[in-house]
Amino acid sequence: MKKIKVPKFKNEDAERAFWAKVDLSKALKPKDFDLAIFPNLQPTSKPISLRIPLYLLARLKENAHDLDVPYQSLIKKYIAQGVKKG
Repeated sequence: MKKIKVPKFKNEDAERAFWAKVDLSKALKPKDFDLAIFPNLQPTSKPISLRIPLYLLARLKENAHDLDVPYQSLIKKYIAQGVKKG
């Protein structure tokens, strides 16, 4: 088993780049892993500005009201469905 020296990272991008280049199959075997559960883990989000026609926003708000969900959550759901369809 090869030892991997993990540096201190300035940010998540630097850490992501480091781990993308490391071949963990040379350092770890399946028996080395423990089951980990992260029940409170939330995906990172970023606020954006989105310009949409007023009639469309009104329809979104109506749909959200009918479904009893916040309209921004409904917008995220619709975007996720569209991305999944590709």
